[in-house]
Amino acid sequence: MPETYDGPDYENLLIDRVGTDARVARITLNRPEKMNALSQELLYEFWDVLHVLEADDDIRAIIVKGAGRTFCAGYDITTPRGEGADGQVRSYKQFDGKNRRMLMGIRTSMQQITDIHMYFWNMAKVTIAQIHGFAIAGGCELAMMADLVVATPDAQLGHPGLRGMGTSRTGVIWPLVIGMRKAKELYLTGDPVTGTEAEEMGMINYAWPEEELEDRTIALADRIANGTADNLAILKLNMNRFYENMGIYSSVRSSTDMDAAGQFTEQSYTWQDTMKEGGFRGAVAWRDKPCGDYSARPRE
Repeated sequence: MPETYDGPDYENLLIDRVGTDARVARITLNRPEKMNALSQELLYEFWDVLHVLEADDDIRAIIVKGAGRTFCAGYDITTPRGEGADGQVRSYKQFDGKNRRMLMGIRTSMQQITDIHMYFWNMAKVTIAQIHGFAIAGGCELAMMADLVVATPDAQLGHPGLRGMGTSRTGVIWPLVIGMRKAKELYLTGDPVTGTEAEEMGMINYAWPEEELEDRTIALADRIANGTADNLAILKLNMNRFYENMGIYSSVRSSTDMDAAGQFTEQSYTWQDTMKEGGFRGAVAWRDKPCGDYSARPRE
């Protein structure tokens, strides 16, 4: 059995193996200078490595974490678009001859990213998201697709994009993991919750002290990995089917459609105009100033 990961190398991810007999794989989102923001390239690398790890029978569980001071600050909307994997997704026509945005092109590109989320949800390995710092917007969406989620008590989980950029393309699956009243509150306000609060409401499994987070996450994954890969896959599939029969696939697809449509609201147009005039930081300041959170926290 290999003691180290011996698969492909990636520009935006670090891969290693931990736990008893290296039976737990670990994916580290590795763009710390960008707070591990999800570029198209990172997402396509993530999709690729999930396929690689899923095919390895020696691997029983997968941990996903972030490098540097945070898990993930969401989708990368600040970098130039049109190259690499980004160009592949955005090859669908999103503007007409008068430079007006087109719903179906935007929807199609968003559904391609939803495909990555849904693959992560349904892959035949047990997955654990290990959160510190921020897990917001797309970062929160990604974490919620893991089977288990652990975080530091002071971690921040939320979706500020709901305040000005449409909706969440996966609904952050909050209606499946927390009660309706709190799910609606978080969705309508875009407010964050701490790791401690997230544990209390059932959004995550555990909030552990930062100095213990890594060791305890590995120990949890290692405990799960006492089962064989095929049996764990069946157990996961059986549990997932219960939720899927309650409508997760149709709900996530519908959420992605609503996210695309949400790009055409008055709120979203104001966000886009503010972004053009004041840049990303200016738009974020406009978005969060009334609420006094997220961008009010140090980001460097």
